[in-house]
Amino acid sequence: MANVRQCKDLGQSASDLRDAAKQRGELVTRLGKLSVDRLPGNADLSAALTRAWQASAAADNHYAAWAGQVSGKKGCHKGQARSTGQTQAGNRESGTASAQKAKAAALWNTIAKKYGLTQRQPTQL
Repeated sequence: MANVRQCKDLGQSASDLRDAAKQRGELVTRLGKLSVDRLPGNADLSAALTRAWQASAAADNHYAAWAGQVSGKKGCHKGQARSTGQTQAGNRESGTASAQKAKAAALWNTIAKKYGLTQRQPTQL
């Protein structure tokens, strides 16, 4: 997203963002296939991770669309991309993703501590 903001490599940035969105969608699919019913609080953990990754994917897709918008005439001014509705939607989804990742990390860390597993920071999810 930093490259989009700075109007650099917009085509590649959009492609990279769409790829990241696809990967997050695949994480949601893989999570749905995992058997986690033995973990305490598994429903809340799965729900938070699902919402986090879905929101991250949505944010990436909005930012990719933003890159497409600013690649045209008058999309960039003095090396800075103009803000659009896609930017704002991406920011909202990113905020949702961050909140859900924080919730998921807290839930996971409780489980991890109990069973001697590696704890995670929200940014690692």
